[in-house]
Amino acid sequence: MTRLPIDTRRRVNLSKLLPKGNIHAVNAYKEGNKIILEPMAEIPASESWIYENPKALKAIRKGIQEAKEGKLVDRPSYAEFANDEI
Repeated sequence: MTRLPIDTRRRVNLSKLLPKGNIHAVNAYKEGNKIILEPMAEIPASESWIYENPKALKAIRKGIQEAKEGKLVDRPSYAEFANDEI
């Protein structure tokens, strides 16, 4: 737990708590007496299609897992999935 002071304008500096990386915003919500902040990263619009295409995303995640396991398997090009309808 980290204690963070509140300044005279009732602000809290959270930079010590943010993870490393490209954090551009936080989602904030309340649960009872707690304020929950969820760090958010942004992706370019040109890359957002992957998250809108379950088949392509599954293939990419599988490929990443196989790479971690040292498996080398031929996979179809991502372009094959780019025009699939959801």
